[in-house]
Amino acid sequence: MVTGIVNAQTKIELDEVSNHIGDSVTVCGLVASMRFFENSNRKPTFLNIGDKYPNQKITLVIWDDVRKNFKEAPETFLNKKICITGRIILYKEKPEIVIERPEQVSVE
Repeated sequence: MVTGIVNAQTKIELDEVSNHIGDSVTVCGLVASMRFFENSNRKPTFLNIGDKYPNQKITLVIWDDVRKNFKEAPETFLNKKICITGRIILYKEKPEIVIERPEQVSVE
């Protein structure tokens, strides 16, 4: 049985993300900084939540093939509180969520 990624997620506090590596959760926080690498492979957008890079609590990664499905560019999330639903993974010892669908992100 396959369930939707947004259904029945555990809501956690931003300070708890490192305790939930591998878990599918919903977490909310302020987008403190962002970067769009339009000249890099797959053109990633990185949204740093909770603090600016490199002190962020969690990073959201939005690849170009997903980015183009957003109604508004992810840059519009800067300095706004957003909620993210997805599975937390570790990348270079930092928690991150790779966004696969725009519905995983909502502005509070």
